[in-house]
Amino acid sequence: MPGGAAASLRPPDHGGRCGWGPGLPAPGRRGGLGWGRGPGGGGRAGAAGPAAGARAGGRLLGVGGARPGGRVRPGHLPPERRRRRGASAGGRLHRRGRCRGAAPLPARLLRLPRGLVGLSAAPARAAARSARGADRGHAQQVYLALGLTQSEIDEYFTGPAFLAWGRMGNLHTWGGPLPPSWHLKQLYLQHRILDRMRSFGMTPVLPAFAGHVPKAITRVFPQVNVTQLGSWGHFNCSYSCSFLLAPEDPLFPIIGSLFLRELTKEFGTDHIYGADTFNEMQPPSSEPSYLASATASVYQAMVTVDPDAVWLLQGWLFQHQPQFWGPAQVSAVLGAVPRGRLLVLDLFAESQPVYIRTASFQGQPFIWCMLHNFGGNHGLFGALEAVNRGPAAARLFPNSTMVGTGMAPEGIGQNEVVYALMAELGWRKDPVADLEAWVTGFAARRYGVSHGNTEAAWRLLLRSVYNCSGEACTGHNRSPLVRRPSLKMTTTVWYNRSDVFEAWRLLLTTTPSLATSPTFRYDLLDVTRQAAQELVSLYYGEARTAYLNKELVPLLRAAGILVYELLPSLDKVLASDSRFLLGSWLEQARAAAVSEAEAHFYEQNSRYQLTLWGPEGNILDYANKQLAGLVADYYTPRWRLFMEMLVESLVRGVPFQQHQFDQNAFQLEQTFVLSTQRYPSQPHGDTVDLAKKLFLRYYPRLVAGSL
Repeated sequence: MPGGAAASLRPPDHGGRCGWGPGLPAPGRRGGLGWGRGPGGGGRAGAAGPAAGARAGGRLLGVGGARPGGRVRPGHLPPERRRRRGASAGGRLHRRGRCRGAAPLPARLLRLPRGLVGLSAAPARAAARSARGADRGHAQQVYLALGLTQSEIDEYFTGPAFLAWGRMGNLHTWGGPLPPSWHLKQLYLQHRILDRMRSFGMTPVLPAFAGHVPKAITRVFPQVNVTQLGSWGHFNCSYSCSFLLAPEDPLFPIIGSLFLRELTKEFGTDHIYGADTFNEMQPPSSEPSYLASATASVYQAMVTVDPDAVWLLQGWLFQHQPQFWGPAQVSAVLGAVPRGRLLVLDLFAESQPVYIRTASFQGQPFIWCMLHNFGGNHGLFGALEAVNRGPAAARLFPNSTMVGTGMAPEGIGQNEVVYALMAELGWRKDPVADLEAWVTGFAARRYGVSHGNTEAAWRLLLRSVYNCSGEACTGHNRSPLVRRPSLKMTTTVWYNRSDVFEAWRLLLTTTPSLATSPTFRYDLLDVTRQAAQELVSLYYGEARTAYLNKELVPLLRAAGILVYELLPSLDKVLASDSRFLLGSWLEQARAAAVSEAEAHFYEQNSRYQLTLWGPEGNILDYANKQLAGLVADYYTPRWRLFMEMLVESLVRGVPFQQHQFDQNAFQLEQTFVLSTQRYPSQPHGDTVDLAKKLFLRYYPRLVAGSL
């Protein structure tokens, strides 16, 4: 996430290293656990959360032992007791299997309660981060009881597309206030989610008080000890710079225990709680004593209400600001909670594992998480080799305290092959021995039949877009297609683009036999979309070179093809599948409303998340998507303006003014966000036919080297 992994996930989409509120497609920072994380596509609505661990033998994948002759005392997660009976209609007693104690092995094997650990719709990152709705209602009750007015509380909460970041203290106010109906509908939805999770044997994670409070608390309690933190994500203090209650203030345990009592009274409890005090937020002091006190205060508020509490912490804070989080600071946090009572999510372990530089989180149990997607972006991407090796390496790490595997994408609904592999690894002791053979089998299973060309296409994708490595490797789609144009955009990628174009060709050769397969049609569209994305980079490169060489005709040619041929063709292909429609995305947001005014409010939240993310483009295009309608009415006008200004600059013989372009582009972007134009929510056109037309127009030029 732009600032964090929220489950964070980072800023996101369907989330966010963070989860999203129902009804709004989230931007996506993290699967099995329902959370969200950083900003991204909407929200952090409907993204699965970080740390979705796979079961093995009735428990999350266990950890390996210590070095020969060594001893590890990581502690145990406390035995599960019956959930408390809720006072509400949904607060009935839920029964399930008891947690098994650790076997008396030399390196005591950590185990989680039977079944998957899951985040409820409450915590998200975009990866255990955010209770986007129901806990808001309980927070209201707590703050009303403390003397805040309803308007002060309403001002504190963000809009539904940004609640994950409000939960983590990154944002307040922006995109709000929440309608009263939101709280009621979320309460109902939370009960349904928790009931379903528990019926599956999953262990939900409820949110806890992390220390962030509304500014209005200072009006009610003038002597309260609070610190205003710094800004986040290019937002000014109108929407960030949250207020953090001092750990030693007498109000801290009061609010913390009140919050958790209200929540567990309503929903019962499974004894695991998520809280993130410093996610992408620099603490006011680097003194270990302060950090230990702040951490201990959060935990103490939990155990005051629930003596069996286990704290689920996103490890992204150590990842995001490594300069601040030195050994002493990390030790202060990890050591402030009894060993075994802090469960850490190593959110980006496939790329930058934190367990290695923290000595396996100094004995605290952790879940090895694959983040994979920042912002819920479309784009073929994966680091399958690293994903394949990572969990086994973590399990064999000296004195490892790894207790499970998880998925923590900021957005889902893309790159299914990556999630298929990760899900399988939760059941494996060792990595897949031959990934080429595995992906060949994946293609056959996916289409229900073995076909040489589809299998060859997938092997090409494995060695290119799904083999992210090196300095050019990035988990966020930075294609010029989805960025605000400039003359300084990078077009470098970690793979050979010719592999993508050849995979595209091979898939098209199989259409006579596979065109009726829904998964094949989806993959054909996705690879066609990726090929178009690569073509945008190539034509942009030609236009930039022509401009720098002061060659008007080549500039006009490249600009004309990009703006008037390629992007419209891409929009038409996307329009042939309901999963790539802006109209579907916005209708999901509107469906949460109980009035037209609310529908407009939810839609605007969703539009902001997809594009500007903040009032001034604060986290611009973080949650970028390639959707029919978004390409036509957001990306294309921006590209048209850029090319027109390049041509004008060349004709007049004056330097290109990037600052002026940015101002003009912002007007276009804002116009799109504030628009009320409706878009089709039903697909139009035939995917196979449209993909062939685009292929026949551009592939011969690629082969001839004459784009």
